[in-house]
Amino acid sequence: MTNAPPDRLTLDRIATPVGEVLIVTDADGAVRALDFADFEARMIRLLTRHCGGVALTPGPAPAAVRAAVDDYFAGDVRALDGLTVVTGGTVFQRQVWGALRAIPAGETRSYGQLAAAIGRPRAVRATGLANSQNPVAVIVPCHRVIGANGTLTGYAGGLERKTWLLAHEGRGA
Repeated sequence: MTNAPPDRLTLDRIATPVGEVLIVTDADGAVRALDFADFEARMIRLLTRHCGGVALTPGPAPAAVRAAVDDYFAGDVRALDGLTVVTGGTVFQRQVWGALRAIPAGETRSYGQLAAAIGRPRAVRATGLANSQNPVAVIVPCHRVIGANGTLTGYAGGLERKTWLLAHEGRGA
């Protein structure tokens, strides 16, 4: 993950069992953002924060990205693991997002465990805030973070989707 500004961004839309997803890719085929269509304004806000003023050109994501998203929602919960993600954010945010990608499908972590994983066990609240600013939902699996007592906590895509994603990945919610 890096902070390099993109030359061109393409916006694709893919139907999934939990609603249409928006996928933003750059000219190199890296995923810059993924969010649910009903949260498009949030996605644009995060992209602007991370990339500056961006213009999105409608078009298909690279075939490998589309296939990985389709395969994930069809049941191959590891299909997204190999996708390249490039985003802005602070060094701390990128550390949190990297730790999120290390959580295997079917497993969850608490915010405290996530903070400890990046060597900042006292930064639980900051870790939660970085988690909420993740511009690449599902691929950077912020839905795999739960409360310390095991309960589901907020998710930018909605708790119903979080419940579905966790059950889809093999973890009962």
